[in-house]
Amino acid sequence: MMALPVDSSPVEATRFEAMRHAMVASQLRTNAVNDPRVVEAMAKVAREDFLPEAQRAIAYRDGLLPLVGGRNHNSPLATGRLLTEAQIRPSDRVLLIGAAGGYAAAVLALLAGSVVALESEESLAGLARAALAAGGNVEVVEGSLEAGWAAGAPYDLIVIDGAVELVPDALVEQLAIGGRVVTGVIERGVTRLASGLRSEGGFGLVDFLDVECALLPGFRRVRTFTF
Repeated sequence: MMALPVDSSPVEATRFEAMRHAMVASQLRTNAVNDPRVVEAMAKVAREDFLPEAQRAIAYRDGLLPLVGGRNHNSPLATGRLLTEAQIRPSDRVLLIGAAGGYAAAVLALLAGSVVALESEESLAGLARAALAAGGNVEVVEGSLEAGWAAGAPYDLIVIDGAVELVPDALVEQLAIGGRVVTGVIERGVTRLASGLRSEGGFGLVDFLDVECALLPGFRRVRTFTF
């Protein structure tokens, strides 16, 4: 699906493969990333191919990775737990919010029917397009993350690969009835992971894990003054 960068030697490829399998063993399997399909997909996708050159050497670090514009790449654990909680079906049409360089989109492409990967940072969207296989089941689009991508709605699943203060109504409305959301949330400086379901009666989120999570721009609550 994805090719190694043209300047990667066989030795580098072997080293990255070893780090990838170490990530699966020490970061994922030990922390309840226990959906066999998610584990298999994350063991296949070369995470280094979806990062800027300066970050490739630390692609499998257990933590956030710095990107352009003050952004960070989510940790393997945070992404893995989100995808595990999502219970992805092979027929799902997925909207990924915060695609960054395309790593989570590449993993989702192995699990779901189709993926719309939304990114607001032009250089990261360009990296994602270059790294993802042409003609695959992922469409990379650019726009404001909080607005979603209504042109592809309705979605069965929305994956927000980072932490937000709220899930806007505009995103919820792009879910099919019965559609799911997994996301990071931030409240009073604490980030955690949460999941939600859109029903005929509304939408709500339930937290399931406190974990470090990359903050995404554009999802701030409206501040009110109190006296």
